[in-house]
Amino acid sequence: MTEEWQRNNAVALAAILLVLFVGRFLNRKQNTIVLYLMGLILLFSSIYSPLRSYLLGNWNTATDLPLHLCGISGIICAILPFLKRKQALFDFVFYTGIIGGIMSMLTPQMNSYDGSQFAYIEYYIRHSIILVMPIYLLQNYGMELSRKSMFKTFVTLNILLAIIMPFNFYVGGNYMYLAEPPQVENPLVIGQWPYYVLWFEVFMIILLIVLFYLSKIRLRQILKPSI
Repeated sequence: MTEEWQRNNAVALAAILLVLFVGRFLNRKQNTIVLYLMGLILLFSSIYSPLRSYLLGNWNTATDLPLHLCGISGIICAILPFLKRKQALFDFVFYTGIIGGIMSMLTPQMNSYDGSQFAYIEYYIRHSIILVMPIYLLQNYGMELSRKSMFKTFVTLNILLAIIMPFNFYVGGNYMYLAEPPQVENPLVIGQWPYYVLWFEVFMIILLIVLFYLSKIRLRQILKPSI
């Protein structure tokens, strides 16, 4: 709740609301262009950032692979606008993008921050797009979560957990915060390892249910396009 935190989140929220507001008045072709632009920004970020770290001699396998939830969501959102069949990835990233994006804004932790202005600004742009893109698809493309999206997302996340947890131990990493808790004051982090991971599972189930029903009941009404 510092002044910096308030400023950054106020700017990010204003940008997200502006994109959603403008999208209501665009036709489908124009909305496609907006989605392409967001995807290209994420694609550039996904390629340039690790390349930049490598060229600067800062690359570290334990910290710089895109294996955090937002890193995975960012790659999905980078390619999603360019795919004809979006449903399966949309089902996954609607949950992970919104949950990961919100948590990254409320409790920011820049794991590979190198002190540069580029990395600082990129963090907020990247996470804002990850958060807004699934809502944009819901609002302007009539996309809806499939009936089994909660179950499939929960299973997929646990498969990722089963793969990434031993990988963390192998490389000395903390991807998806499965080796140790985030170094931020996060209300969803309860206890030490492995207990906070079990609580993650509980909170994930709750958040999946909440987002599913919001998308069906509230979001479709609140964000319904005006044209």
